[in-house]
Amino acid sequence: MISNQILQNTIEGVKSIAGVELGVFDVDGKLLISTFSGASEYEDFVGSFSESDAENQEARGCQFFKVNEEGRLEYVLLVQGTGKEIYTIGKMAVFQMQGLIVAYKERFDRDNFIKNLLLDNLLLVDIYNRTKKLHIDFKARRLVFIVETRTEKDNEALEIIRTLFATKTKDFVTAVDEKNIIIVREMEQAETYEDMGKIAHTVLDMLNTEAMSSARIAYGTIINEIKEVSRSYKEAKMALDVGRIFYSEKSIIPYNNLGIGRLIYQLPLPLCKMFINEIFGEKSPDDFDEETLATINKFFENSLNVSETSRQLYIHRNTLVYRLDKLEKSTGLDIRKFEDAITFKIALMVVKYMKYMGRTEY
Repeated sequence: MISNQILQNTIEGVKSIAGVELGVFDVDGKLLISTFSGASEYEDFVGSFSESDAENQEARGCQFFKVNEEGRLEYVLLVQGTGKEIYTIGKMAVFQMQGLIVAYKERFDRDNFIKNLLLDNLLLVDIYNRTKKLHIDFKARRLVFIVETRTEKDNEALEIIRTLFATKTKDFVTAVDEKNIIIVREMEQAETYEDMGKIAHTVLDMLNTEAMSSARIAYGTIINEIKEVSRSYKEAKMALDVGRIFYSEKSIIPYNNLGIGRLIYQLPLPLCKMFINEIFGEKSPDDFDEETLATINKFFENSLNVSETSRQLYIHRNTLVYRLDKLEKSTGLDIRKFEDAITFKIALMVVKYMKYMGRTEY
């Protein structure tokens, strides 16, 4: 079904060109949109006209036209005025609306196909047949982006992204749930992951500017056949989760750059619990005070450099050494040593993962 906004824009355009008033009704005779007040007075007549065999009719100083698609009534168009000229204007408007119906139906079919493809709801033979019917290239380089908006049903963000990709007729923009907008991008042979990162930045900038909406974007790996689109989609979903847990400061998360977070995300929780108990024993990392955690994080940020860390924390070098000695006594790990630092860093990431999965006791 065509949106009322598109229909309104269409008849407003006809009015500006032909200088006539128009209205559009549904098959039950209910007024949808019009260019003049009082159009609702014709609802009873339109209801009876819809049930008649006539394709057009002149009555009450207006002309009425049925707008059909494949023999099925979709709308009734009203044009104020009588005579041959009004009839011609009405027929042209009907032709325009029928073209919109076909275009929207094709878009719906393609959108429905892509949704089922993303969710793995199609057999291989169905994928092949429908790509052929919808004139979609089966073998083309593609990549899936997921745009996670901060609010549910962010239709403004969806329309902005659709507008951004409107000229890219081989790309698909859809939504499969309340918060995520999916972009299936068909790539040129010369395009790389770096180019996809630039596209992600463009989408974020557009959302921030036009919709004043902050968002996060993840994308999967490049695939070479449309049947693999669901794989790239699943990778993008994993990237969103991994980014949410371990890289919350990042707005763009590529699947092929998840680092150790990808490995931890796939660990079974019992194994994680065993590992944390082995490192910390009965002590929980949540027991560390904010000062200790800030010290640890800053020490890691500065690649285990004591002098630079103390300078950035505005504390004396000996104070930092004292804090690190105290941490070693409580955990048995001296994070000034590379091996212990790696163990401690991984342990903190595992704790983040467990908390994300709803496990608060270790």
